[in-house]
Amino acid sequence: MTSPTRDSASTPDPTTGPTPPPGCPAHSGQAPAGQGLEPLYGPEFAADPAAAYARLRQYGRIAPVELAPGVPASLVTSYQTALDILRSPETFSKDARHWQALTDGAIPMDNPVAPMMMYRPNALCSDGEQHHRLRSATNDTFDRLDLHALRRYVERSADFLIDLFGPRGEADLLEEYCARLPLLVFNQLFGCPPELSDTLVRALSALSAHFDVTEDSEQANAVLTESLSRLIALKRENPGPDMTSWLIAHPAGLTDEELINQLSLLIGAGTQPQQNLICNGLLLLLSDERFRGDLAGGTMLIEDALNEVLWKDPPLPNFCFHYPRRDVTVDGHRLSMGDPVVISLAAANNDPYLLSNRRGNRAHLAWGAGPHTCPAKDPAQLIASVAVEKLLDRLPDLELAVPAERLRWRPGPFQRAVAALPVRFPRTAAKSDEALAEMATAATTAISGAVGRTPTTVRAATPAPSPDIAPATAEPQPEPAPESDSGPEHEARRRWWQSLAQWWRRD
Repeated sequence: MTSPTRDSASTPDPTTGPTPPPGCPAHSGQAPAGQGLEPLYGPEFAADPAAAYARLRQYGRIAPVELAPGVPASLVTSYQTALDILRSPETFSKDARHWQALTDGAIPMDNPVAPMMMYRPNALCSDGEQHHRLRSATNDTFDRLDLHALRRYVERSADFLIDLFGPRGEADLLEEYCARLPLLVFNQLFGCPPELSDTLVRALSALSAHFDVTEDSEQANAVLTESLSRLIALKRENPGPDMTSWLIAHPAGLTDEELINQLSLLIGAGTQPQQNLICNGLLLLLSDERFRGDLAGGTMLIEDALNEVLWKDPPLPNFCFHYPRRDVTVDGHRLSMGDPVVISLAAANNDPYLLSNRRGNRAHLAWGAGPHTCPAKDPAQLIASVAVEKLLDRLPDLELAVPAERLRWRPGPFQRAVAALPVRFPRTAAKSDEALAEMATAATTAISGAVGRTPTTVRAATPAPSPDIAPATAEPQPEPAPESDSGPEHEARRRWWQSLAQWWRRD
């Protein structure tokens, strides 16, 4: 697959330009005197972020913005410049401890963006050998996923959710489907036992409902941390074929603090962005005439729609935070040591210098690039594709309940998400909570033990080896046997599914 091309006749050399003309505010990276920073928050930005990116292009490839009140940053709007920075860890650190304004208290920790940008001991916020050690554990864990088993579990979980709201003939797909499906998937992937599943899913549901830092979200985060601590303790005592156990057993030797933060990172990256991708894909399919006329077009149609979302409206539009290790000039823009530089994945993907037929082209930056590229893009795309495919297969006459232009988008720089996605459809036959629970439990039991597989190679857990050195080969290890379809474990799981059905019906 080739990358998008540039118009060589009109585009400056990507390694040097474009250089702003003398007197241009882009030379200093500051807005002109008397002109405020472009805010990447509030209802105006949420309603039309593309207009904000267009205004910012007057500064060149990097522009001064405000992420939240009192939080200035430099926003990269160029595809090539974004790639250059993403691939330059020797110049741009991911460790927010370089951000002086945050470390010295000039930006308080209760600022809405601080929890998203602060340092945590996980692979996303680390550099060098520490990043390699944590990232190797994550990569090897994802390598063990059986994507065929994952597809089956996503299909069964989707059926469970559709059967909950199907008899009503209407639903808010964001809350009742797109947000809940990733929660069920991660509950299974993490190997969460029934006694913890309820607490974990409820905490994740509360966090998904709050895009800003609130008292409720802080409490939910505390519950989530405590639940993950208990899960890690249980898996140390009784490991199984699940991501938590694999991370614990990895040669990288993660501490409990690192495990909590790695699992929290996986949850954060795999729930809200995932729900946004599913939701935005469904919105495109239901509102764009190019797709709307043939929703029975099959998987290729769905893949095209999701790929277009990842290009034009990625679920994490402005997210890759970097901190210059020293004062540096990039494309004529002065970037000060430690001041945040944010890659606008949305603006870079829609760089007017790009000339490309994007149908089938996967060179977008929605998954990032360089050493911090998303390690789970294949499972994430599979989950989104199966979620959309299953919903359209079960509810072929699905339609928006309100015109697309009346939908409200959530404010903020980091998420591209509608506040609700109301739909209507012909009612489906009702099923009891007990029947739903029994079907879901049987499906979970059948898949349990098949989600994981033993990899044939293990990456080094110490500093990155030379590219010329082949990875070590690991002896295959037997996986634990699947759960029985009867007995205490099966009954506990059935009660959990029934409780979940009752809780979500009341919601």
